[in-house]
Amino acid sequence: MRTLWLIGLLLLCYITGAFGTQLTGRIKLLQGADDRKRVIVVYAEPLGEQEPPKPRHYELKQQGKTFIPHVLAIPVGSSVTFPNDDPIFHNVFSVTRPGPFDLGLYRAGDSKTRVFTKPAIYRVFCNIHPQMNALLLVLPSSFIAEANAQGMYRLDLPPGRYRLSAWSERSEPATEEVAVESTAVSAPELTLDESKFVEMPHKNKYGLDYPASAYETGRR
Repeated sequence: MRTLWLIGLLLLCYITGAFGTQLTGRIKLLQGADDRKRVIVVYAEPLGEQEPPKPRHYELKQQGKTFIPHVLAIPVGSSVTFPNDDPIFHNVFSVTRPGPFDLGLYRAGDSKTRVFTKPAIYRVFCNIHPQMNALLLVLPSSFIAEANAQGMYRLDLPPGRYRLSAWSERSEPATEEVAVESTAVSAPELTLDESKFVEMPHKNKYGLDYPASAYETGRR
């Protein structure tokens, strides 16, 4: 019996070390007149000495004159490939500082890849098609989750202190510091207020208005 108990304890330690402690919580979303489904990103930034973010490779497609996904959250240092899956040309760009970029014009079937070394929220557009837009969140953490339709989320974290942040496209971020130990933790509720958001048209990569012809239906 004692042997089985020791095996169970070792297994629990292994699981905790491999997957971390479960932190769960809920995001309250205050929306305006537009009640479309939102992507809510939640991430935990370690405070103090922790392992640095672990970069990975991601993909942000251009398909049907749309970026897929519309919101992509990645750890800093990660690479993103931008494949053109449309039978037309695209020109992906962002003027977001500190890392503006312009991938140039490229045809159907081609792709470009970029490594993102600076944390920021990059607003990504196409210089040909003004209806195309995406948000690329380059975050100082590998602990990233997306809340479900009820605003619930889960993160698996090593013990330590964290700055917990919630983000949506139309709200200022909400933050809270949390302490994670060896048992499951329930985080304080965070509120995102989108009720005051006003959408503004964006410019092309030269800082100019798109030509009227760019808005014509069926334009390639």
